[in-house]
Amino acid sequence: MRTFKWKRFVSVMLVGLCCGSAARAMAFVDDDGKDKPPTGPTARIEAPAPLTERERRLLDRVEQLEKRVADLEEKAQPAAAVSSSTPAGSDSSAASTASPIAGPTSVASVTAPDRESLGITKTGTVAGVSPEKSASGTAKTEKAQPFAFADFTWLNGNPRTKEVPLDTKFFTPEIRADVDYVYDFAHPKDDTIGGSSEIFRSNEVHVTQLGVGGDFHYDNVRARVMTQFGLYSETTPRNDASPARGQWNLADAYRYLSEAYGGYHFNVMHGINVDAGIFMSYVGLFSYYQFDNWAYQPSYVSSNTPWFFNGVRVQVFSSEHLKIEPWFVNGWQSYGRFNNRPGIGMQILWRPNGWLSVLGNQYMLGEDALNTPGRVRYHTDDSIQIKYYDNPERFLDKAAFSLTGDMGCEHGGGVSCAGNSAKGPKQSFLGYMLYNRLWFDNDRYGLTIGGGQINNPGRYLVLLPPINGATAASGTPYFTENPGDPYKAWDISGTFDWMPSQYITFRWEYNHRAANVPYFSGSGGVTPPGGNQGTVGSFVCLSGFTACNGSPTNTWFPDLCKTENRATIAILVKF
Repeated sequence: MRTFKWKRFVSVMLVGLCCGSAARAMAFVDDDGKDKPPTGPTARIEAPAPLTERERRLLDRVEQLEKRVADLEEKAQPAAAVSSSTPAGSDSSAASTASPIAGPTSVASVTAPDRESLGITKTGTVAGVSPEKSASGTAKTEKAQPFAFADFTWLNGNPRTKEVPLDTKFFTPEIRADVDYVYDFAHPKDDTIGGSSEIFRSNEVHVTQLGVGGDFHYDNVRARVMTQFGLYSETTPRNDASPARGQWNLADAYRYLSEAYGGYHFNVMHGINVDAGIFMSYVGLFSYYQFDNWAYQPSYVSSNTPWFFNGVRVQVFSSEHLKIEPWFVNGWQSYGRFNNRPGIGMQILWRPNGWLSVLGNQYMLGEDALNTPGRVRYHTDDSIQIKYYDNPERFLDKAAFSLTGDMGCEHGGGVSCAGNSAKGPKQSFLGYMLYNRLWFDNDRYGLTIGGGQINNPGRYLVLLPPINGATAASGTPYFTENPGDPYKAWDISGTFDWMPSQYITFRWEYNHRAANVPYFSGSGGVTPPGGNQGTVGSFVCLSGFTACNGSPTNTWFPDLCKTENRATIAILVKF
């Protein structure tokens, strides 16, 4: 419309100039209205009279207006070309801008506990979303993108990256690296660290996780894949007992994948995603990827609860502040089923403003004890995070805390939720963890102090120490997980981060952990001399045992302690 007005104005000006030229031509006509004949046989047409100052100014003005019109037309052409070449339902950058759930901020600032669970690309577009249109073909009123109203990169469990290099309308790449060096003050002889889902070897440099992958998104279709190379590819499957049931080794099939799913986005409300495959659970608040977290070794509530599920999820964004996400999964952090019943669950995420995040995870009905049908598990995991200080002008520019509480139990199969009874001993889980985070110098430095505590009679969520190669499926007689076996533990940690770029974190951390029973690797380690259990030339008596079951000269026992102290240095990268 503006271009048309400019063209009309220029036309009027050109008509005016033409009229002025006609007036000047009248000067060559005599008083009686007849043209004067040329004087002489070689008469020539005289040149027009020179332009007046006013006429020159008008011509200059016309040239400026013509240039302005050309510039406006040139700017309008790309938008028109994209509009005419983009079919409904495509995921071009232009369509992304008009998306009903597009937001004003970058993807990193609006991520839910896992940015890929929202399917948001760097451009702020939910993957595969096109503008909704009414019956008349005109675009409907834009809907706010979920959690796009504030910057949520301060959250524990969220990546702090704000830009994704080499992002395209079809694929958003992602690369992660986690390399650490752990100093264990117990100096285990075999360098083995147990009881952790993040730290596994001491006094050595190790690649804990290397992930390459990203998000595919086009025409409302979405998919995500992330590899896991390094120690995670060995230790994560080791904690899943479900591959022991049936054939086709599931641990080998999935060990190099941390996430792998495909799905579809529906343009309903503020968006609905339906995904099937392996996806992150975020039970326990912390992310599976260390780069996203405030600390390297999370407390027991997080470390002992699921990092992933294998199944189907439906993410319903009823508003820009709320996500409701039902699950249908094979089991509790498992590739397959433990018995004949899968599990169900739900996540609810609510963020009413930029300084508060409330997360709830519920799990139920799964029979998750290997070869024990009828033993049903229930669990609730709830977190709150509050940013209570935010002043970018100060050296201490930001402060926040997170509080997580978990409760759960099992009943049936010889155990009881209600307590010791005729149905069996109490089998339950109760725990919490609290962390406080400070940011300094425009988020260049970070300091986190935190810890937690658990009580898990029956030990059904306690990570089995890797004594002589023991796995979740094999178990070990040196650390039993029988109904009624007591387990209480607590920990505290301090973490300092240097973050010179949004893509890298240099981390230093100190941890102290303790339990009421011998659990942590001692100086003797957890692997017997020669690598096999049985008759050996020396032994280590298990701390806390009243007697060593056998001759001290030929029976080996793992060296387990009630406390653990260690320091960690890590380099964490995410693109």
